[in-house]
Amino acid sequence: MPCIQIKTNTKVNNEKAEALKTALGKTIENLPGKTEDWLMITLEDDCRIWFRGETGRPMAVIEVKVWGDHIDRAGSERMTAEICELFQKELGVSPKDLYVRYLASMDWGWNGGNF
Repeated sequence: MPCIQIKTNTKVNNEKAEALKTALGKTIENLPGKTEDWLMITLEDDCRIWFRGETGRPMAVIEVKVWGDHIDRAGSERMTAEICELFQKELGVSPKDLYVRYLASMDWGWNGGNF
């Protein structure tokens, strides 16, 4: 059960949001055992973001959360590269203005219970 949460200071139209969703559904497969079948994505656009005390250019922070006790290092390296390329292409966010954070947790609830 991966979850990708996106915050960006750019305005994202429906077409761009759909493109992000589709691409992230594929890139999650870089992490062993993770697929789009259980992927949840949230997108908060037009957020106030400052990086290095500055604003005024496209920026984003992405959190990739997975059920488990660790994040596969090689998979997350590939995923970060793909995310940076995707956000530069779709939203004009330079890789220098984007953070990707990976979190693993065994504490997940769904459908009235916990895994």
